[in-house]
Amino acid sequence: MAARSLFRTVSGLLRAAGRSCSSGGPVTLPRRGEPALPEAQALSPARRREFLRDHAAPFSAFLTDTFGRRHNYLRISLTEKCNLRCQYCMPEEGVPLTPKADLLTTKEILILSQLFVKEGVDKIRLTGGEPLIRPDVLDIVGQLHQLDGLKSIAITTNGINLARLLPQLQRAGLSGINISLDTLVPAKFEFITRRKGFHKVMEGIHKAIELGFYPVKVNCVVMRGFNEDELLDFVALSEGLPLDVRFIEYMPFDGNKWNFKKMVSYKEMLDMIHQRWPELEKLPEEACSTSKAFKVPGSRGQISFITSMSEHFCGDCNRLRITADGNLKVCLFGNSEVSLRDHLRSGASEEELLNIIGAAVGRKKKQHAGMFNIAQMKNRPMILIGG
Repeated sequence: MAARSLFRTVSGLLRAAGRSCSSGGPVTLPRRGEPALPEAQALSPARRREFLRDHAAPFSAFLTDTFGRRHNYLRISLTEKCNLRCQYCMPEEGVPLTPKADLLTTKEILILSQLFVKEGVDKIRLTGGEPLIRPDVLDIVGQLHQLDGLKSIAITTNGINLARLLPQLQRAGLSGINISLDTLVPAKFEFITRRKGFHKVMEGIHKAIELGFYPVKVNCVVMRGFNEDELLDFVALSEGLPLDVRFIEYMPFDGNKWNFKKMVSYKEMLDMIHQRWPELEKLPEEACSTSKAFKVPGSRGQISFITSMSEHFCGDCNRLRITADGNLKVCLFGNSEVSLRDHLRSGASEEELLNIIGAAVGRKKKQHAGMFNIAQMKNRPMILIGG
């Protein structure tokens, strides 16, 4: 594969390269396997010893921020286009789309993916817009599957095209699937998404189960006045099917007319579910997980809560994002971006790209600004960020 040969000399860069921290001062990068100096300086002595013990395995300093967070999870938006118009995601009239020439090509996606994987990324998630409307999505998955060190390739999809494409995606190397579904009522689906397609999404969910994906993750954005009355129906769905139904707190993005009153908090949702299932069990939390998981005893599946607004999980964040137009975002709720596309097309060397990536990761803040401040910030609509 052509992309595999483009960055063969990346090893050794950590010994030669340097990057600047967010204050502008120079920071010398340690050799691979040594703790990054900014990480150690940011921690108390006891936490520093704990950090050094827990992070003994080599990991790229370029992907490690000043708070010791190692970013081994990359989300790549394949397109800004979508075949739905979900109310929490984008305005009804749609959004201005980036010209095709300014979007990452397949080759550029693979070049950047290989670079990140060489530096320690072992999970890539393909997002959108709607990634399954990109014509070469099968080729992208297949070539990503060839990258040494990449353990997981996942997709987040609205499910409209899923049943048709999933067998081929699985053969190409897809290992994980998240399907967005905010209602179990067909008429309400059409209201929320401004499009038809409920039965296609359900067909995709059952196809994923049939093909052995486990768990099949179903993402449900809970909105007061829209679908909070279906909360218990979704929990019941997890009783009979091997799903991880993930309830997501409503989040603000440009164009979705965010209103604090629309947000149903994690604790409110949990209280509602406990009234019906008082025996609900809390499951152990995985490292760097964005969700809090629970299970109704005897269920085939489970439920989870993504508490981006009420209880942030920034302290364990291991995610980076590349938008469809090639910008690196180190925080979903940050409006700071750096164009990897422009540097790539101007002929930047591997060392230069890594320094650019490292500088951006080094500027990542300890946590986002909080739900009230986020609601006032300018940020791309969700569909342009890549979820």
